Amino acid sequence: MTADLSIDLSGLNCPLPILRTKKALAPLASGTLLAVTCTDPATPTDFAAFCRQTGNELVEATAADTKFHFLIRKR
Repeated sequence: MTADLSIDLSGLNCPLPILRTKKALAPLASGTLLAVTCTDPATPTDFAAFCRQTGNELVEATAADTKFHFLIRKR
């Protein structure tokens, strides 16, 4: 799947990755895919909870080296 928008939040620590993701999702249309890259080791748990609470779909969550990659579909 190809994201409609990508943001790189490397170097930011909790809660900034979630806050910036929420801000990036706000203007997007329903069904839009957002790709997020983070380095904070807490983000896998944080993004799973964020998507559960907001109704957005966590389509994919992967880790490579010290980076975490998320693909989120806006509700």
